[in-house]
Amino acid sequence: MEFGGQSVASFAPAIAGYAIRTPTSARVAINVSRYLDPIRRAPFPCGDWPMNQTNRTYEVLVVDDSPVYRKLVEQVLASEAYSLLFAGDGAQAMKLYEEHSPCLVITDWMLPDFSGFELCQRIRSDATRPYTYIIVMTSNTEKCNVVKGLQAGADDYLTKPFDSGEMVARIGVGRRIIDLNRELAAKSQRLEEAARTDPLTGLPNRRAIEEWASKQLRGATRHGFPLWVAVGDIDSFKTINDSFGHDAGDIVLKTFADLLRKNTRASDICGRLGGDEFLLVLTHVERAHVQATVNRFREQFASLSFPLQGQSVRVTASFGVAGVENKDVEGFGSLLRKADQMLYEAKRAGRNLVCLSLPPSLP
Repeated sequence: MEFGGQSVASFAPAIAGYAIRTPTSARVAINVSRYLDPIRRAPFPCGDWPMNQTNRTYEVLVVDDSPVYRKLVEQVLASEAYSLLFAGDGAQAMKLYEEHSPCLVITDWMLPDFSGFELCQRIRSDATRPYTYIIVMTSNTEKCNVVKGLQAGADDYLTKPFDSGEMVARIGVGRRIIDLNRELAAKSQRLEEAARTDPLTGLPNRRAIEEWASKQLRGATRHGFPLWVAVGDIDSFKTINDSFGHDAGDIVLKTFADLLRKNTRASDICGRLGGDEFLLVLTHVERAHVQATVNRFREQFASLSFPLQGQSVRVTASFGVAGVENKDVEGFGSLLRKADQMLYEAKRAGRNLVCLSLPPSLP
């Protein structure tokens, strides 16, 4: 039998050495190193690379119980930009797939423990991972299995004994599909981030805050930790716009947002509701400390001076705060309305204040 114009016998020394030195599931290095942290943490296949970048690495999982065919695939791909993983059965393949999330999987149809059909199904059933391009290898007498494999989620197939040029070409098609998926996933992520981000300040917008706060509220109800919603509004902001222009108003908004971001813990969230209104959600802060926490930020902002049109202008902000504790059940919308009412009280009391609505205490 010939393979890519060469006799299989010509590979015998390499195959013999491979069988002795390399375990079935061992990883084979091919002049490249790992190019990312584990891919499963990446938001899209194999990292974020632009479409015009030529120096790419593709991680390929080869699944075959035959050491000969595993070595033949290694020989074919040795000069290409691939990092190879090898498995001799379906269980090893799934273990490596879960650990590395390879871009491409080349699998034999017949495996010792389960079929290539089942392997395709298992890979496709995990929708949380980046897209993997799957090529099934089968013999000429198993053409009926090609349809089953494609229905199970395979993208392409090769017949055994395969031609080296055909394998490289079919894998090249897979690379183009992977590149398209990278590009689409990157664009999708950017659109998703834009849909949850205020364009002026870069803070989360109302949608993002509501989603995050709703999850935290469920945790607060379950575990009984306190959660507070603080609405902040820049005092007399319309006067700033009217007197100094909207560019000056934007400077004030951005400064307020930057200061709010710096004062927000990793366990909390801040964002912009719209206009000159901002939102801060605090967790795990006791009622005895929440007003002082918000008040400290209010004082920091009030101490700033804005050089606007040759003048030194001081700007203040007012805050309304409402919260839950002790496993109280209340929706985010209700808390936001209470915080708005407290903000109105702060404005009516003279501005540059923090007004707090406390939940009822346990007896």
